[in-house]
Amino acid sequence: MKKKFLAVICAAALFMTGCGGGDTSTPAQDNSKTTVGVITHLNASETEYNDLMQKLEKSYRPSKANLSAEYKYFDKMNDLQLALDSEQIDMLGTYQNVANYMIQRADNKEILPSEKILSDSFCFAVRSGDTMLKDDLDRAIKAMATDGTLANLSKQYIVELKDGAEPPIVPITQIEGAETIKVAVTGDLPPFDMILADGSPAGFSTAVLAEVSRRINKNIELISVDSGARAEILSSKGADVVFWVAVPKDSTLIPANIDQPEGISVTEPYYHDNIVHVGLKK
Repeated sequence: MKKKFLAVICAAALFMTGCGGGDTSTPAQDNSKTTVGVITHLNASETEYNDLMQKLEKSYRPSKANLSAEYKYFDKMNDLQLALDSEQIDMLGTYQNVANYMIQRADNKEILPSEKILSDSFCFAVRSGDTMLKDDLDRAIKAMATDGTLANLSKQYIVELKDGAEPPIVPITQIEGAETIKVAVTGDLPPFDMILADGSPAGFSTAVLAEVSRRINKNIELISVDSGARAEILSSKGADVVFWVAVPKDSTLIPANIDQPEGISVTEPYYHDNIVHVGLKK
């Protein structure tokens, strides 16, 4: 791929779900678009997403409208990383905890600099008609936030995860006679949503769900699904809950429902993370 100047890279970094930045003192030398790979959103097509990003770009820095980016959807994180490694894309957009995990395992990647940091909140997704289940999940999340459980789990399974170490599988105890709900996990945001090489969900997601199971007195069966299939598995009733849907913390920049199709409701947030961009070292 053509080598792009830092100003072009940083300008593109602003506009993946509203995060990133640019070196405004360096003029653009290359009018070609920077290609940014992102995980598929559920409520905005790739075309709609690109239109939204272009509007953001023009509103943020109208004098530098030529520093534009083109966004490509990927249903799986593995495919997204392969596209970066093969230079089919210039950078990928993801979350700080995922980027840290990624670059600990890949010497050829780095987090790109940015001047503006925005964040997403993570919520469970359920079908809109499942109000009792949503209420149960909301109560559990609020209680876990209040008593420090969520902070402790994120610290143990994400923040303080040793370099190169894989988070352990946390068993979800079965409750005799209790109702079973199916929860879809993707493995596409490790170590936040993690599936090990042997296909076993692990780490933060299983730790959170084990605690939620205990608090709502329901058994949990884990179902693996690609990120791009999260809405479909809910609507088809292949799962009752999806482990994560991203909700922008600043909905004045990105629509709050960008990852929330009609017929899907989201719970109280149980985690927050900043959006960053990862590129290959030059």
